[in-house]
Amino acid sequence: MGIKQEPFRKYNEDKTRDTFTVSLNDEERLLLEKCKGIIEQPKDSTALKTLAWIGAKVLHEDKITYILESVYANKRKNKRVGVIDFD
Repeated sequence: MGIKQEPFRKYNEDKTRDTFTVSLNDEERLLLEKCKGIIEQPKDSTALKTLAWIGAKVLHEDKITYILESVYANKRKNKRVGVIDFD
């Protein structure tokens, strides 16, 4: 005989998850479908998580960090001297 639980009551109060909703336009959906094929992941949520991890790893690579720092430095310098050719 087991312990009777009340319906619609949380019994695992300590376990929480952070969730959010993402809406995609047609172009973004096509890109996601293409990426899902490349990483061989049919589920949208798992594919998005995997792509986020891949993106995070890439952004934190030394080479990419150097490139981004260079671009931001150039943008600051251009703004300071009044050269605004790029948005």
